[in-house]
Amino acid sequence: MHERKKLLRTTIAAVTAGVVAISIGLAGAGTAAATEETPPPESPATPAASDAPEAPAATDAPAELATKPYLGWSSYSMQVYSGDSHWITADQIIAQSDAMHEKLQPFGYDHINVDSGWNGSVDGNGLPVPSTELYPDGLQTVIDHVHANGQKFGLYFIPGISPDVYEQALPIAGAPECTTHDIVKQPIQQADYWNIGYRLDFSNPCSQKYIDSIANLLDSWGVDFVKFDSVTPGSGVSDLSLDARDDVAAWSQALHSRGIWFELSWALDINYADYWKEKADGWRVDWDVECYCAHEALTTWDNIARLFPRMADWWRHGGPGGWNDLDSLDVGNGSMDGLTRDERRTATTLWAISAAPMYLGNDLTQLDQFGLDLVTNKEVLAVDQAGTPAQPVSIATKQQVWYALNADGTYTVALFNLGRTEADVTANWADLGLAGGASVRDLWAGKNLGSADTGFTAEDVPIHGVRLLKVTPEKKATLTVNDDSLRVSYDGDWARNGNNEVAATSQPLTVSVFDSSTGDTPPTAPADGRTVAVNDNDPGIVYTGSWGQSGTRGLGDFTDDVHYVEANGSSFQYTFQGTGIDYVTETHESQGDVDVYLDGVFQQTVSTHLDPGAGRGVQVAVWSASGLPNGSHTLQVVKKSGAFMLLDKLDVTLESLLGTSSAVVDTAAPTDIAVEVLRDPSELVGLSHDGTALTAGTDYDVSGSTVTIRAGYLAGLAVGDTAIDFAFRGDLHDDVDATTVDGDSVSFAFHGTGVSWIGPTGPDQGTVEVRIDGATVATVDTHSDARLTAQPLFTSAALKDGDHTITVVKTSGTVLRHDAFAYTVKKVK
Repeated sequence: MHERKKLLRTTIAAVTAGVVAISIGLAGAGTAAATEETPPPESPATPAASDAPEAPAATDAPAELATKPYLGWSSYSMQVYSGDSHWITADQIIAQSDAMHEKLQPFGYDHINVDSGWNGSVDGNGLPVPSTELYPDGLQTVIDHVHANGQKFGLYFIPGISPDVYEQALPIAGAPECTTHDIVKQPIQQADYWNIGYRLDFSNPCSQKYIDSIANLLDSWGVDFVKFDSVTPGSGVSDLSLDARDDVAAWSQALHSRGIWFELSWALDINYADYWKEKADGWRVDWDVECYCAHEALTTWDNIARLFPRMADWWRHGGPGGWNDLDSLDVGNGSMDGLTRDERRTATTLWAISAAPMYLGNDLTQLDQFGLDLVTNKEVLAVDQAGTPAQPVSIATKQQVWYALNADGTYTVALFNLGRTEADVTANWADLGLAGGASVRDLWAGKNLGSADTGFTAEDVPIHGVRLLKVTPEKKATLTVNDDSLRVSYDGDWARNGNNEVAATSQPLTVSVFDSSTGDTPPTAPADGRTVAVNDNDPGIVYTGSWGQSGTRGLGDFTDDVHYVEANGSSFQYTFQGTGIDYVTETHESQGDVDVYLDGVFQQTVSTHLDPGAGRGVQVAVWSASGLPNGSHTLQVVKKSGAFMLLDKLDVTLESLLGTSSAVVDTAAPTDIAVEVLRDPSELVGLSHDGTALTAGTDYDVSGSTVTIRAGYLAGLAVGDTAIDFAFRGDLHDDVDATTVDGDSVSFAFHGTGVSWIGPTGPDQGTVEVRIDGATVATVDTHSDARLTAQPLFTSAALKDGDHTITVVKTSGTVLRHDAFAYTVKKVK
């Protein structure tokens, strides 16, 4: 399957490769985009890791350009489906424009975007000349038709300049002192993923002038949108051996100064999200959605399902001014989409709740009624156009709840069943930050479902199905808003986390239980409970790609099972709380290299390969990190080569939260166990055993920093090793925003009758000034001897019902940490 898709992809590229050498200076406008299965290049052509982008002064996107995610159509899915890069003829584009005008434009769809393959040659200034074969009456005729239909027109480019245009040394339009030979970086370096063009040297002002000349041409044609593909870091290469950030800055300046939307592709590296947000109007967050199965289907369920963990990371980066792009929405025709009806509705829901650009990939002349109903549902489109990306309660389950708090005080809530059987999916209001009752409306069904006090359960959600709800808080409900909400505004030098956060966590007290009355002898105290083994089937591990699980292999695996994957580019990711982690797996001749990332930063390429005849390594720690700052960390491992990549387990080293981490109990003569808690005891949430909470005052007592587990409870434990978990609270959602600059502030606008500020205190914090509607109402001291979480710092409960703004200003101390605001509503309109 993989090789067939790769072959088809190569064939599509080869169709247009003949014009690339004489095509536009931006090499590769005639090549197709990469596939999800295309592995990263094993050794990029010319490393340039030490070269920082030498960008011109950027012109940020006009404020009015990307106020909402756009609605439209892109040609690329049909180019792949047809197996013909020449599918984008004038007649086809005009037919798509007319179909949009008739069926979709009344609902807001207005973008016609033509992907790779539209150009034919270059002119005497190295500027693109559209294909005369595809557009015998000129591309301008097609653009004019699209505009006459009241729509916007888009084209496709990639970084760099073609070798032929470089060699020709063509004069740059409007800059007679510059040629296309002057602007290539020396020594010559690869510009794009496919190694089509040469990298430009933006320390030379002529390079910007060249990009400006292309933008001038596009502006004269009336082009409204540019998709810029093969952007790195991203596009399968994140080690800075390819770095297109200088190209992005140059194009951003050229296009935004002319009011042209600038969209980046593909699989952008999230570690540079702030850069993409500064320069662009949208950015593809993952690989191609197409399945590359020509004449069979446009996409597959796996290509939709992999977007859920991706959006769990990316959601907070989208909003007015720039949008997370999930690629083409291929849901318009059941005979070609490759999805069931439930999967088509689920995909549409994910795009909508993500506030993603909704551009269809189907042939718009062949939409079926079900597909048309999906993409024109006014209430669902309103969710997308509201521009508030949803976040998951958790992705450590196949039954997922995603939610967004809208500007009007309502919640959008999606209940997804990503499992293989029908299942109930429950949204608890508390998980959304809602305390109080709410009315519920089913947006897909267009039906009001009544009121619910504490939550809502969707029963028997189909396999890969969804329910989409509008949840409206009732009178006197309280809504809690986390620090990363789009509704929270920051003024100054703020940053999220950076080890300023304290995450909710737990630590086990490992107990060895024996019974001396049966002749048992006291066992050796168990191993330090600070190291916790996370098996490969742990729900907290997020797998991306087509992973399988193999059990009962009898080869010495931890708990006798492993996860495995074949396709390069597949990965697993695990977020943990602690100070260290080991990646433990099998080593074997069938395995190769993997790339390891910690907290989004590339660490190293690790070999899991053994030479033939060297046998098999079992439970090998192939990569380890220790001595990390205690807090939240994320490990990601990406397959790079070899037939397989395996995961057996992860060993996580925890912060020492307990004075002792193990104990021995004789059930025949039990005694109390006293454990010293090393965090402030007010942060202790409780104790549990096998998921069942112990009862304070009955099973255990807390006095100062000492927790005493009573002998009566211990006597009931089964013989053998077991664990009693000590749970500690953390900051809301395990994150905070923080600043070290006096005068920096955080604000929140709301409609209600009361507001509270909730956050941490600590020995490095000081005073803040609290303002309501611009007037100073309190000075709050956030200093404490220990770092504490979820502290009620300020409350104003008697405001007149209406619009208000609370502002918190740092006035002293080393750092100010902000966690949450909560407000009370009289009524959500």
